[in-house]
This record gives sequence, C-alpha cells and structure tokens, in this order.
Amino acid sequence: MAKEVVLMKGNEAIARAAIRIGVDGYFGYPITPQSEVLETLAEEKPWETTGMVVIQAESEVAAINMVYGGAGAGKMVMTSSSSPGVSLKQEGISYIAGAELPCLIVNVMRGGPGLGTIQPSQADYFQTVKGGGHGDYRLIALAPASVQEMADFVGLGFELAFKYRNPAIILADGVIGQMMEKVILPEQKKRLTDEEVLARCPWAATGKNKNRKPNIITSLELDPAEMEKRNINLQKKYAEIQENEVRFEEVECEDAEYLIVAFGSSARIAQKAMETARAEGIKVGLLRPITLWPFPSKAIAERAKQVKGILSVELNAGQMVEDVRLAVECKVPVEYFGRLGGIVPDPDEVVAALKEKLIK
Repeated sequence: MAKEVVLMKGNEAIARAAIRIGVDGYFGYPITPQSEVLETLAEEKPWETTGMVVIQAESEVAAINMVYGGAGAGKMVMTSSSSPGVSLKQEGISYIAGAELPCLIVNVMRGGPGLGTIQPSQADYFQTVKGGGHGDYRLIALAPASVQEMADFVGLGFELAFKYRNPAIILADGVIGQMMEKVILPEQKKRLTDEEVLARCPWAATGKNKNRKPNIITSLELDPAEMEKRNINLQKKYAEIQENEVRFEEVECEDAEYLIVAFGSSARIAQKAMETARAEGIKVGLLRPITLWPFPSKAIAERAKQVKGILSVELNAGQMVEDVRLAVECKVPVEYFGRLGGIVPDPDEVVAALKEKLIK
C-alpha cells in the first residue's frame, strides 16, 4: 500500500505526527513562528478521534508544568513554543530533567535577545545544549533540516525520551517551521491504555497500582550526600547517551579539503554553497549535526585530520562554533560565518566567507 504524501508546513508536520504516533497530551501557548502547531491540533480535533488532550494553557509557565504532571503519570506529553516562550519554560524543564521524566519540547526559534524579531534564528543553541535552566542537566536535542524530519523527529524524540527517562527537544528554526514540503506521515497508532502505561513506566505516579508502595516523583533532596549520588547517576546516564545516540549526516566529505559544519536551515544553505564551491574546484564537505546534544565531536575531530580548515555556518552570532573548536582541539583553523536579526544568508555569501576566512 502506497504511503500518502502530503504538502504541509513544518509546524503542521509536528502537530499531525504527534496525533499519528499516539501522543496523550499537548499543552502549549501561541507565539510566532510556531503557532501553527497549536492551531493545527485545534483544527484536527484529535480528542474526538484518538482521545489526545490539547490545551492552550494560560501561559508558557502553566504549559510546561502541565507537561510535568502528565509526564509524571507516564503519559506521552509535549509542548511547543518559540524562543521567548521557551525561556519562560526553563524552570519547569529543569524540574522535569531533575525528576527524570520523559517528554518532548519543540522550539521553533526566532531572533533575540528579548522579544527580538519574529524572523528565523538559531540563537537558542546555547540555551538548549548548555542547559537553559538551573543545575547540571542535559536535554536530548534534535535539529531537523527538513519538514520530513520535523515529522520524523516527533517519534524519535519520544523514543529517546522514554528510553532514557529524559526530556528531549526538537530545536528547529523559523525557516523549517514555516516552509512547505512534501511529507510522509507515520502510520496512525493507538494511544496506550492505562495498563500499558503502567507496564512501560513502573515508576509513574498513577495511583492505580495497589500492589506496590506509592511512587514519589520529585527533584528535591535535602541530604547533600544523597543529592550528590542523584547527580552522579544523572551524569552516568548522560555519558551513556553521548556514547550511543550521536547522530549526524556527512555530504561529500571523503575527499574534502575544507569542511562546513551547519545544522537546520543553515545546513540546507551550506549544502548549496558546497556544490557551488566544488563547481569552482574547491573540495568542500558538509557535516550536519542531527543531535546537537549529544554533539558529534568525534566525527568532527576525525574529519579535522584531513581538512585544512572548518567553517561553522549559523543563524546567530557564533554559538555552535565553540563546540566545533572544542572538538578539533586547535588542530586546524575553525572560523564562523552567520547573519543576525532574522536575515538568512544565501549560498554565495557562505562561499565568499569560506574563501575569505580559510582559503584567502
């Protein structure tokens, strides 16, 4: 049976994929450029078909705490927002990470600081991969570069979140959220029954199992020795994620003399720039991180052994470039190119930056 191919926006793909994979609840708040996620869910009315709960909360703070409650019950729950809204969610995200609960967060980035602009940006990289809230915690961060990946990463995000009992985030930008492409949506799945939830999540606080002591979900521990143990266990989990869940894509890297590292919409621009440069006889490859955390440091370090220089292309003032430099340990030059304020560069600008900064 042929799969249905549909034309839709990236934000719409997030919403429709969530319905298809059997998400239990979505709690969000409208903000440009991701409002279509909530709008699409309202139009689709999944509460009438799958029983999925969809709530526009009174604020971003309320939304993330609804996610905290749903995740504590073992349910598949998610939220979405854009940069200033995700800033408001940071305390709740830290609580969820501290309580080791699975959930999915979507950030369709816009420019800042402050209210900034409604135009696309990738300036929430630091917030996402370095921990925007308090404490030593990590988010599994997926960076889609197409509308198809927006749909695919909903399922992947939940898979990883439940595998490691850790929040996952889809870090997209306004370009990917608003652009339209052909998408193949996942097959419709049924939501888990309460019994299946208990089987999958024996740690859940459901109040429905009389054969065990009550589960208590909290991130609070007043005994410093016990709190240290908890933090050490978290770091062990993060090390396991770093070992097993790094994802990246390489394009034309085998013979590359120069390497571009870019994610999201920047990677699409960089790929065209790579093709232009190769047409001019400059051997350029592209490495696209798919997981921003865990970051593909080993893959970049390996490519650094063969190339003369690396260019990090980003829609920000230079954030991921720091992780690229850490990965190569000063063995080759690493430069940055990007635009700010919601301006999206064209491939020729990237080629020019490559020549100016690395080839000269």
